Amino acid sequence: MFKHLLAAGVAAASLATSLAWAQATPVGVWKTFDEQTGEPKALIRITENNGEFSGRVEKLFRAATPEPNPVCIKCDGPHKNQPIIGMTILTGMQKGDGREYAGGRIIDPASGKIYKSVMTLSENGKKLDVRGYIGMPMLGRTQIWERVE
Repeated sequence: MFKHLLAAGVAAASLATSLAWAQATPVGVWKTFDEQTGEPKALIRITENNGEFSGRVEKLFRAATPEPNPVCIKCDGPHKNQPIIGMTILTGMQKGDGREYAGGRIIDPASGKIYKSVMTLSENGKKLDVRGYIGMPMLGRTQIWERVE
């Protein structure tokens, strides 16, 4: 009986630790929002590989149109005419101080522009402040993404 209780306790502690760790990093799925309407815009999956974080568009929230997966017509280089769903829009992010991740770049598929980026976890890992900028971080704009549970 004691062995079963001990095993259950260890399993519960492991699960709690895993959940806490998942919330302490940006790894996971995030919902973005349209800045003008506040409506959901996309789901972005952030992954980590060898200390580098990247984000890929998994889903777009949009009205039904003849083109279910639009392409990035305003993008340059390898992103030109690439389907937006499946596109890696966030690259090169690395853990900085505290809750901050920096050193990366983010692509705005609507404009095709690439910005330097910094992101900060907030509200116990439930929100991610993603800032795109040119030059200095104070010269940019921030979007708040919400973690999808």
